[in-house]
Formats: sequence, structure tokens, C-alpha cells
Amino acid sequence: MNNDFLPADLRVLCAVVRASSFSGAAEALGMSPAYVTKRIRLLEDSLGTTLFHRTTRRVVISEAGERVYHWAQRILDDVDHLVEEVGITRREPRGLLRVCSSFGFGRRVVAPALSAFAAQHPAVQVRFEVFDRLVDVAAEGYDLDVRVGDDIAPHVIARKLASNHRVLCAAPSYLQARSAPRTLAELAAHDCLVIKERDHPFGVWRMRRGSREHTVKVRGPLSANNGEMVVQWAVDGRGIILRSAWDVGPLIAQGKLVQVLPAYRQEANIWAVYPSRLNASAKIRACVEFLAEYVRGQGFRD
Repeated sequence: MNNDFLPADLRVLCAVVRASSFSGAAEALGMSPAYVTKRIRLLEDSLGTTLFHRTTRRVVISEAGERVYHWAQRILDDVDHLVEEVGITRREPRGLLRVCSSFGFGRRVVAPALSAFAAQHPAVQVRFEVFDRLVDVAAEGYDLDVRVGDDIAPHVIARKLASNHRVLCAAPSYLQARSAPRTLAELAAHDCLVIKERDHPFGVWRMRRGSREHTVKVRGPLSANNGEMVVQWAVDGRGIILRSAWDVGPLIAQGKLVQVLPAYRQEANIWAVYPSRLNASAKIRACVEFLAEYVRGQGFRD
């Protein structure tokens, strides 16, 4: 058995696992599909085992491939930590930083923050993606998830970046036509504009009043997985929304939206979430510290 495979081959393996395809991995890595296929074949020859089962439509990781994948993540993290800990890199974080977040918060807050971070740390290469679902950073190969919402798994590390909550609101035109709900239960009879949030079931609004939590099932004529579109529908007078204060606060101040049932709120703080194995990573530490300072500069409370 030939053991002369390269750490780069392990990165190719991880990319194939995440993409579930050779072509998707090639696109993510900026390589040709033929090169990815070649490196996986050489890795399989070196290890003496089949890492993937190929079909005409997809690539499925084998049982042995699963074990190699978990070892590969640990090895590559250790290599990155080694680079960070020696020579001039002791003070300057470097390497690839894989970050994810949600659509709206990612575009409006995280993306400009990462732009400023990259300018301050030119040795770090940032790869940023946004999703409408919760991401398992440990399993999906991300280094950092900048998350709105308090649903956090116990096997990851989470640092609170800022306080935030979601509020109910609607346009003055909607409230003039339908009148404002007087109780939480009355929301069931209203047009509610539902956003597919990453941290809550679709169409179920869990609200807190004081120390008590209440749940109401809502529905309406419009729903989407993009909060910015739903906010615009609310401004257009289409119904009631539940949205983060960081987003709708300026619209409420301008009178374009009016808060409904102000005694109720939904906690949805802002967190930096990362795998426990990266707790000592210089690039993670630098990015989290930068994000905390950045969001404070944007008016968020910590």
C-alpha cells in the first residue's frame, strides 16, 4: 500500500463529501472534475479502500469514507493550527475561513463585516455562504456560523455577539382595514406573513410575555424563505409579520410599520457558533472578536 498521499488530497475528499459530487467539489475548489477524480482515486489507492460509491446521479460516501472524512477534518484543522502557531503567523491569523449565516442578516450585516475583516487580515481567505436553515457547522465543514436565534446545539461553542428579539408589526393601512389584534390568539384570524426562519418551525410563532412563553399557529396569503421580501409585503399592507428588531426598528421609527401586541416578543439573539475543535484557532478568535466589535458599532447591544 502506498502511503504517499498529500494533505491537499484530504481537502479534496472533504469537498466531495460536502458537495456529494465530484463536479460540485471541483467548482468549490476551483479545480477540474478530472483532477478531483484523479486525487480521490490516488487517495483510495493509498489507503487501500473505496471511499465513495459512484452512481450516474450522485456520489455516496462509503463506511470507510466516513471514517477517513472525520480523520481528515481533524488532520486539516491540526495543520491549520500548526501554521497559525509558528513564525510570523503567531500574531497574524491566516488560511481559509468558512463562514455561513442567514439570508437577510448575512447580506446586510455579516457580509460588510467580513469585508472589513478581510481588509484588516489579508492572510485570511473568507468563503461566505447564506442559508434559510440551521447549519451543523461541525458536520458540514463550516468554521463559523453567525446566527440569529437561540436554538444552539450543545456540542458546539457559542459566543453571544449582541442582544436581539423579534417583534410583531404591520403597516398602518392593514391595521386600519382589519384593526389590530388585542390578544395573541386573535393572530390566528389575521393575515400573517410567515418567514421560514432557521430556528423555528414554519408557521408557529412562539412568543414570550414576561416569564411565560405562548405559542400560536398562524397562516396567511403570502409566505417566503426570505425576510426582506416579507418585510416589504408588510410595508405594502399585506399582513402582520414577526421580524427581528434590528431589521424592522427603522421602519417602525419611520411610521411605515406599527408594532402590534408590544407586550410580546421572541428572543432571537445574535451568536457566533463554531465547532469545539476550533476553540484554539487564531483565525476563529480574531473573526469572532472583530464581529463582536463590528455589531456594537452598528448599534447592537451586547
